[in-house]
Amino acid sequence: MSDAKQHNPAKSLRHRARELAMQGVYEWRLSGKSPSLIEKGTLAEKSLGRYDTEFFGQLLKGAVAESETLSAQIAPHLDRAVNELSPVEFSVLLLGAYELTHHPEIPYRVVINEAVELAKTFGGSDGHKFVNGVLDKLAAQVRATEVKAK
Repeated sequence: MSDAKQHNPAKSLRHRARELAMQGVYEWRLSGKSPSLIEKGTLAEKSLGRYDTEFFGQLLKGAVAESETLSAQIAPHLDRAVNELSPVEFSVLLLGAYELTHHPEIPYRVVINEAVELAKTFGGSDGHKFVNGVLDKLAAQVRATEVKAK
C-alpha cells in the first residue's frame, strides 16, 4: 500500500484536480473523446476522492480547447516535434502551458513544480526533467516580468 501513485488524502484539492485534468487530457489525446464527456465521467466517479471540481473543469476544457495554440507555444522549446512527445509528456506540458498563460494568479514556480510532480507520478524516469526545462523556458517567455523579478 505504499505505492507512490495511489491517492493521498493529504494532497491539496488543486493538486488532485491537476492529476485528474492531466488524465483527462491524456484520455482526450488517445481516444478523441470530447472534454465534456470526459469531465462528466470524472465527476460521476465517486471513488476519486475530493478535488477542486471547478478548477479541474477549467484545466481540462481550457487546455483541450486551446491545444493548437498551446502546442505552438511549447514547440520552440522542444527537442523534438510535438507529435513525438509521449502522451503523458504532452498532457503535462499542455496543462502547464495553459496554467502559465491563463492563471497569472498562480505563481509560475508553483505551476512548474506541479507539472514536474505530475511528470514524476505518471511519466517516464526522466520526463520530469524535460517538463521542467520546457516550462521554465515557456515561463520566461509568457511571464517575463514575474520570472525576472524572482
